[in-house]
Amino acid sequence: MRGPRSAAPGTTKTPINTGVSFAPARTTVRPERTLVRQNDGSGGARWKNRVCERVFVPVYNEFYGFAEAPFNITPDPRFLFFSDRHREAYNHILFGIRERKGFIQITGEVGAGKTTVCRAILRELGPGYRTALILNPCMTETQLFKTIVGEYGLKPRRADRVSSLDALNEFLLAQAAEQNDVVLFIDEAQDLGDELLEQVRLLSNLETDQRKLLQIVLIGQPELRQKLNQRSLTQLRQRITVRYHLTPLSLEETERYVFHRLKVAGANSSPTFTPWALRRIHRYSRGVPRLINAVCDKALLCGYVAGTDRLTGGHVRRAIRELEGEYR
Repeated sequence: MRGPRSAAPGTTKTPINTGVSFAPARTTVRPERTLVRQNDGSGGARWKNRVCERVFVPVYNEFYGFAEAPFNITPDPRFLFFSDRHREAYNHILFGIRERKGFIQITGEVGAGKTTVCRAILRELGPGYRTALILNPCMTETQLFKTIVGEYGLKPRRADRVSSLDALNEFLLAQAAEQNDVVLFIDEAQDLGDELLEQVRLLSNLETDQRKLLQIVLIGQPELRQKLNQRSLTQLRQRITVRYHLTPLSLEETERYVFHRLKVAGANSSPTFTPWALRRIHRYSRGVPRLINAVCDKALLCGYVAGTDRLTGGHVRRAIRELEGEYR
């Protein structure tokens, strides 16, 4: 069964029928209204929380008129919001790659949008670039080199470090002869051990007299900066000539971020978040995009359950309680 039909913006919509399945086809999920009332008497607020937690996202997409969910936490570059900081990070990476600077370092807090910027760069680079992205660098030295050559579609003669390096060097020289640039993105680079970071540095020795054959983009949390400040990694630190630290969004940027994602998802004039709701979102998330997505997603579910497209501070407060595991 479908959820409530859309109404004019700012109006209250038809509430959800009790006892009716409002999950997508193939899935049956029913609210537990009767059960909760028996347990704690009134139970109204708690029942709404329980139902809100069990609603499936595709249902509220139809309710609000979205073409897709606006606040997924996946790093989809189509939803990238170019705040001043994200634009600067994006431009720093592009500059470093196009000018063949060798090493580029991008850092930021967890959920700041580093990987999303990286995905946008991958889409921006044209056919003259061969790229590889390593998402989880927690591996041994041999595994790292095997992963790198595998990402470029190479097949070394043997499964050892020397064969992998030989295959990579031949590949880089061939791409240089064709005037192509090769770029390696390493996400979560703060998880690389000192020995692995030193091996990554040695990759930059693959060069000709005129150009660097491999551009390496290190993307990580602030711990990466601390790690690179160690004396044992001085040689690597000195080779990094392009750096940028991505900071959280301001309140004004948070508001624009929310409206941007709603628009990309296909929203017109609704749903709307009240000014107080947006302030609550920013205060909870501290301007971190991933946390903004999480609380907005929950708030939209709560609005769907209440049958309204006007989301208030109360909806956001309830969403935050659910995210924190509080069901009061």
